[in-house]
Amino acid sequence: MRQWFKSGDPWIWLIGGGLAISLIMVIGLLTLIAVRGFGHFWPSPIVSTTATTAAGETRQVLGVMVRSETLPAQRVREAGQDIPADQELVTRHLIKVGNRDLNGRDFVWYLDSALGELNYPEGALRIERREWGNFYGFGRALERGGQVAARGENLWPQLQEAIARANELHQRIETLERVEIGGINSKLEALRLERRSLELRDVSGQALTAAQADLRARQAELDRRYEDIQAERRALMEESERDVLIAETAAGREVRIALNNIVRASRNNAMGLFDRIGFYGHSIGEFLSGYPREANTEGGIFPAIFGTVTMVLIMSVLVTPFGVLAAIYLREYARQGVILKLIRVSVYNLAGVPSIVFGVFGLGFFVYLLGGTIDDLFYPERLPAPTFGTPGLFWASLTLALLTLPVVIVSTEEGLARIPRTIREGSLALGATKWETLWKVVVPLSAPAMMTGLILAVARAAGEVAPLMLVGVVKLAPSLPIDGEFPYVHLERKIMHLGFHIYDVGFQSPNVEAARPLVYATALTLVMLILILNLSAIAIRNRLREKYRAESD
Repeated sequence: MRQWFKSGDPWIWLIGGGLAISLIMVIGLLTLIAVRGFGHFWPSPIVSTTATTAAGETRQVLGVMVRSETLPAQRVREAGQDIPADQELVTRHLIKVGNRDLNGRDFVWYLDSALGELNYPEGALRIERREWGNFYGFGRALERGGQVAARGENLWPQLQEAIARANELHQRIETLERVEIGGINSKLEALRLERRSLELRDVSGQALTAAQADLRARQAELDRRYEDIQAERRALMEESERDVLIAETAAGREVRIALNNIVRASRNNAMGLFDRIGFYGHSIGEFLSGYPREANTEGGIFPAIFGTVTMVLIMSVLVTPFGVLAAIYLREYARQGVILKLIRVSVYNLAGVPSIVFGVFGLGFFVYLLGGTIDDLFYPERLPAPTFGTPGLFWASLTLALLTLPVVIVSTEEGLARIPRTIREGSLALGATKWETLWKVVVPLSAPAMMTGLILAVARAAGEVAPLMLVGVVKLAPSLPIDGEFPYVHLERKIMHLGFHIYDVGFQSPNVEAARPLVYATALTLVMLILILNLSAIAIRNRLREKYRAESD
């Protein structure tokens, strides 16, 4: 046994076991997040049953069984429910009954003993709405312009066609509002700023008269375009509002649902396997490419994905040159001494500073000081409304660049230190200057280490939340930071971020049960996004390593 320990084999097995446990924990965590997150989009069967209340009344229940749990009966009694004294354990079920506009809540707990026989009617509908969440019930008729257009067996196929047409109209209306009307509003704001600029410059005489006439003509043209677009929008709205679905709840209550409020309708109990798979893939696609709604508890997360990727890319562009140049100076040019040691210690300690401290610094220095100065110098006509003197994309990226700068510096320095001295001496012996040796020999060979620093920086920056809450990330951004309007990349705009979206949905949502699966799905999306960014950087690093290894051979 002593010889076995001396051979080192136990430590190899210990390291292997630790690695295996770590992999199992990581894979298990990702699997749990994936099942609880993306499992939400699977079309679960719609259950129909009866529930007996404490007063002895019987009511119809229609919805989706979310989960079940077994609790000590005492906890249920403390919650105010009547349980027999001899019963020790109680099973209860959480059913998503939807119809929040009718019932006031769309998730209800029912005791197993209070439920009747479970049925799965094929005609039960699940209707996802843009407002008030899901509706569960039965379709009775489709009205078009006040006249019944379909009922009975013809209702379902015509309803699907009508929903597709309503969604197309809704998309056209959104395009008009976001692109056309948004562009006109931007140009009107630019005209207002031009007038304000004329006032600040105290322009007078013939030049002022000509400038005002030009501004009036341009505004009149924009007003005409705005009226034309508004007329087109009103026509589309009237067309989208003419179709109405007449549905019935489990309790027999008739409900009228405008089709322009319906995202999709499905008969989950009548679906086959391939229909379910297709529905599942379509739902995940809409989650990743759609916009949030209903206080972020419904809809998609595309603005958060877009904001996260944009911010990380800008951060990478900012941090890489500064970190690499700082490391090159510290390693190749700075005189070795006490001051240099203090600088290195400061850089190492900077990597351990809590991220919220960087957020406070970014808010005070970048936003208020630099942003306020930029507004005073370049955007006086916009004041007192700030342009760069308010949290935005650029300041969030710059704060993250400062946060991850020590990582890039340390990694680059380590890469420069690993380059053998003989390579430098050989280059100098062949007649190259120190500058040529550094930039044509040393830096290319240390490029993989620089990429390693960038990989670590991206991994940390993409998951940060605390500093971003102070310098540019918001709950809901009205527009993306990149669009077709000049200058195309709007660094002053606020953005959404996946990390902050998880925090907001998980801890500030008014509907906890509806938000729970979205927290898991968004968390998995963030993990996968970080993985994709890191794998891309790793592929570039490996390519550089192989390239310079081949050249050195």
